Amino acid sequence: MVLLKGFEIEMYTGTPQGEIVGLSDKIVADLDGFMREPDSRNVEYVTSPLHNYESLLCALLRPRRELRKYLQTLGDYTLIPGSTLSLGGSDRFMRSDPANPYHDYIENTYNTKVVTASVHINVGIDDPEVLMRACRLIRMEAPLFLALSASSPFIDGKATGYHSTRWAVFPQTPTYVPLFASHAHHIEWVEQQLLAGTMQNVRHLWVSVRPNGDRRPYDLNRLELRICDLVTDPIALLAITALLEARLLQLIENPDLDPLTQSIFSPEELITITTNNEIAAASGSLDAQLTHWQDGRTIIARDWIAELYAEVWAIAKEQGFSCFLSPLQKILRAGNEAQHWLQLHKIGLGTQQVITQAITATYEREIELQDKLCSSLAA
Repeated sequence: MVLLKGFEIEMYTGTPQGEIVGLSDKIVADLDGFMREPDSRNVEYVTSPLHNYESLLCALLRPRRELRKYLQTLGDYTLIPGSTLSLGGSDRFMRSDPANPYHDYIENTYNTKVVTASVHINVGIDDPEVLMRACRLIRMEAPLFLALSASSPFIDGKATGYHSTRWAVFPQTPTYVPLFASHAHHIEWVEQQLLAGTMQNVRHLWVSVRPNGDRRPYDLNRLELRICDLVTDPIALLAITALLEARLLQLIENPDLDPLTQSIFSPEELITITTNNEIAAASGSLDAQLTHWQDGRTIIARDWIAELYAEVWAIAKEQGFSCFLSPLQKILRAGNEAQHWLQLHKIGLGTQQVITQAITATYEREIELQDKLCSSLAA
């Protein structure tokens, strides 16, 4: 059994020198398949749910190729990696849709804390109770996915001290979200938040992982992992997704894999643990010291991920996608994007040099993958 998977990808647009420029109003007007965010400097595209990793790779690359071609018609513009306003601009909000009242609320409440780029990974699970169990487990392990994906060590030209500045500053809303014991618990809780105004609408649940579907909170059909920074390399993103899918398949096979029954901690204590782990992963990513949700032992994020990798490898192999999981080893060995950028910064490259190099590397990697693996796109 292989699960359906899809992505919501947010990316910044701007110049080859790394200046982020708001173009989403033009992009959304002229290109199908792109959606605006409240701030005009980033734009979102969504891939259709697919089972097959090879197809997912091309689904990630195709819209990006179209967007790059379109940007060239507007001027010398490109796509900019990273999940924060790395070189400047965090002092102002640039509205993409000034007439939208929900965007009014976001700007006035959060300002540029929400002007980030990220990837949301959606994995299909139809049974609502299995989905709630999956959300409980992945909520506890979400810091590991943040550690793998961190790509936002800079804001306004300065190193912030975080590997994921995005997750460090992003306003998680509502401030306290419990582990949902059942679908009925989730429905009741969401209805209470909407009545109290702590959620403006059903989308206004900004937490590391949430159940998603066509009529939330009632009709749900997928888990949405929201914690990841933008992963520009599609092979790295698919490796992270393969770890998530293999872990979910393990959970589907093994109903006992549930933090509510397999931990020495209460549900409230578990929330405190994972919240602290998220903060630690935002700071140190793969080198962060975390607390394991099952028994409370201290474990380095990199080591915990390696343990999970070993645990789920056989499942990925049996289901035919272990070759997409294996690049995870390279991330564990060589580090994530934030760590690469900080290494360059440490040896004397300015933040602009780091970002301009990353802009070129991102483009070259896309061309390489298109030519190798999605040759029909290269025509």
